[in-house]
Amino acid sequence: MTSQVDQTEAADGAAAPGGPPGESRSPAGGPVKQVKRLDRVVIRFAGDSGDGMQLTGDRFTSETASFGNDLSTLPNFPAEIRAPAGTLPGVSSFQLHFADHDILTPGDAPHVLVAMNPAALKANLADVPRGAEVIVNTDEFTRRALAKVGYAADPLEDGSLAAWNVHRVPLTTLTVEALKDSGLARKDAERAKNMFALGLLSWMYHRPTEGTERFLRQKFAGRPEIAEANVAAFRAGWNFGETTEDFAVSYEVAPASLAPGRYRNISGNLALSYGLVAASHRSGLPLFLGSYPITPASDILHELSKHKNFGVRTFQAEDEIAGIGAALGAAFGGSLAVTTTSGPGVALKSETIGLAVSLELPLLVVDIQRGGPSTGLPTKTEQADLLQAMYGRNGEAPVPVVAPATPADCFDAALEAARIALTYRTPVFLLSDGYLANGSEPWRIPDTDALPDLRVEFATGPNHTAEDGTEVFWPYKRDPGTLARPWAVPGTPGLEHRIGGIEKQDGTGNISYDPANHDFMVRTRQAKVDGIAVPDLAVDDPDGDAPLLVLGWGSTYGPITAAVRRVRAAGGRVAQAHLRHLNPFPANLGAVLRSYDRVVVPEMNLGQLARLIRAEYLVDARSHTQVSGMPFKAEQLADALQAALREGPTAHV
Repeated sequence: MTSQVDQTEAADGAAAPGGPPGESRSPAGGPVKQVKRLDRVVIRFAGDSGDGMQLTGDRFTSETASFGNDLSTLPNFPAEIRAPAGTLPGVSSFQLHFADHDILTPGDAPHVLVAMNPAALKANLADVPRGAEVIVNTDEFTRRALAKVGYAADPLEDGSLAAWNVHRVPLTTLTVEALKDSGLARKDAERAKNMFALGLLSWMYHRPTEGTERFLRQKFAGRPEIAEANVAAFRAGWNFGETTEDFAVSYEVAPASLAPGRYRNISGNLALSYGLVAASHRSGLPLFLGSYPITPASDILHELSKHKNFGVRTFQAEDEIAGIGAALGAAFGGSLAVTTTSGPGVALKSETIGLAVSLELPLLVVDIQRGGPSTGLPTKTEQADLLQAMYGRNGEAPVPVVAPATPADCFDAALEAARIALTYRTPVFLLSDGYLANGSEPWRIPDTDALPDLRVEFATGPNHTAEDGTEVFWPYKRDPGTLARPWAVPGTPGLEHRIGGIEKQDGTGNISYDPANHDFMVRTRQAKVDGIAVPDLAVDDPDGDAPLLVLGWGSTYGPITAAVRRVRAAGGRVAQAHLRHLNPFPANLGAVLRSYDRVVVPEMNLGQLARLIRAEYLVDARSHTQVSGMPFKAEQLADALQAALREGPTAHV
């Protein structure tokens, strides 16, 4: 294990399955097993996409969260619903990093790899440092399975795994044996092998077990024989770890010191969904979601469809255009309107986003970014939609852009996007990505009364005096502070007005082809976005004399912060700032950039934010980019920052 070992201790007695962590682990009649205390562990479960690796990882994560560790996860799975079994493209994995202290990433490399078949071993072994533990399901290492992934010889027998601490476990055989009295057919019994593996790992790391058993009985409540079989396999895995001589050591990772409060584990998409519901509650407006299913955004549609009791209405449209069209109609009708999608869907929605800019109606466009271009990599992450969000419409159509930094931060980002949309009567982009959407971390449940007040006032009557003295309603008469136009709910007597994509006359909203009016309206819409009130950019610079600033946005927050910590621990002087608001930028961003000799911008694209920074502020921001479909590793980023510290200063014009 590469994690620091704080203490090694022996314990007495024996613990039953489901016993509290920390009890002794002594096989009956055997030697007392050691318990090593660690500060952090990274575990990766890997197997076929049909082996239940995501469920296994999710259950281990839930129990880890309930135990009180800080954690971060990285699910990684194929785009196909059922990828070819036993092949490299069909490998699904789930990585979990948990610790007794604050952590920010799912870990650069696993300390433990659980490989359910040869494909899982081959696809993941390169990420596993030498000396780490590898648990393999030997039952799957058949000649045919080995040949399918290009193994000329069995790696369990040819010495090629000598650098790792390999545990050979016949998971399938042991599971079937444990369930021989369950009444299940062999094929059905074999499916529980992931629960056997989960039980074994739960023993190794002293994870609570009651929650998993309760979950299994609830999940399979309609088929109690399946529920009990999974519970039996889970317990058998725990007991195997307890009694086998192959696992002579188990490990403890103490709970983390977190701020007081009530916590739960939460993924980015779930946090974003809850944030939208909270925004609806705090604004007093019904929430309407018009959406077409697309990976990795579909979970938001699934989650919001469960919350009709909160006044949430979900509409699964026949395509992306219909989804946003319905959402914009709901905005016109007085709802908090949302449409969710990923990059390919944004392209289809672009014309209607432009219409929302012209109509000046509040609309949240949630883009859970994924690898592109075109269909690209549906289940992999990327940050390459920034320029599309900024400029991907015809004409001058400015749209505010907000980006969350962590899975839990998706909740607050949703509230912020709603604040901007409702206050300034504009569509707003919320740019999350697959890494945040599917990853998870502990989230402190907020006091709902402390959430921002998002209430709005609809137009109720005339707001302008005509030349003849009559009182009339002008739909484009603006608030002098925000430049927002009034929001008139259809059907309100006396507030009839035209809508549509043809240019409007200032004030009256009548169709206008006048060149001077068009110039005024274009500049006014831009001024409205430019004038949005956003907080100043906060800079983390402990001594105030760092020569290097690392500027990030979105999901790069965790890897950047972890890398900055490593550089500082090695004596490097580096400052860090992270952007939530990408349009408009914080008012102090230019001054911040010019106060540092060098600026590095890590992004999971080819330098889109860096391009905007260079254009806007004439600062020679240097890009550090990656477009592999995977998040940055902290160690690689730290190396890049050390190299930047050795370079000369950037140019300020």
